[in-house]
Amino acid sequence: MSVLVGLIVMLGMLVIVPLGLGLVGDRSLERIRRLWPLFAVPGALSLWLPRGGAAASLALCYALGTLLLASHAPRRLARTRSARPAEAALLTALVAPAVAALALVAERSGHELFGFGLGILALTVPHFHFAGFAAALVAGLVCRAEDGAAGRFAALSVPFGTLLVLVGYFTGDLTELAGAVVLTAGMWTVALLTWRTVRAEGQGRLTGALLAVSACVLAVTMVLALSWALGEATGLPHPTLTWMASTHGLGNALGFALCALLARRRLQDLTRTKGRTA
Repeated sequence: MSVLVGLIVMLGMLVIVPLGLGLVGDRSLERIRRLWPLFAVPGALSLWLPRGGAAASLALCYALGTLLLASHAPRRLARTRSARPAEAALLTALVAPAVAALALVAERSGHELFGFGLGILALTVPHFHFAGFAAALVAGLVCRAEDGAAGRFAALSVPFGTLLVLVGYFTGDLTELAGAVVLTAGMWTVALLTWRTVRAEGQGRLTGALLAVSACVLAVTMVLALSWALGEATGLPHPTLTWMASTHGLGNALGFALCALLARRRLQDLTRTKGRTA
């Protein structure tokens, strides 16, 4: 696993997941959020050890945490009994880190899971932290705030596109391309709705700047994702995986996921403050 990919994955494990869980508004997630460092720190350490038993054991500790998180999805579904698009996106976010952890355990142990090479497995880990967890979570939060046709489309297309990309790993490049198209459409919609929020009054300059950066970066990075998927499916010239990691991956991690979640956290705090003073 390259240094850049390792740093991106660490950001996802140690910052993005716990920060995102705090935005769901589900008290049942508070315990796993408080305990998350107990799983994420060993997982982060596994990234910097040579492949083998020690690295795999630490990765397995992280996988345990992601399975505990994923177990909240069916319980939340049974409790809420909601089929709303925002809820579908949030449930996807709860499950996505477990997919990343499965790939991490295999990659750290040096085992080619389902026939996928170690390089692909290494890139699957950040993909399901950011395109899986962060993207689905933000789409769900945007849908909560913008419960119109566009918000519902974003909340449904992001998890559906992510699922298609996952299926495409097994069925071929055309399915993966279809997933990239659906995911890109959903994320562009998220970017558009986020940009509308930038123009709202009373949220503060820093919050507006974070929202603006997340929207603009997302619009660009999804073009890169679509061009890569198109090239893989058709044989047309397209960026290399290394170049994608340093542009699409880094941009999504810092420019989109981190900025979007920090902005949503600030908006949530602002709403609570207004509620207490009302």
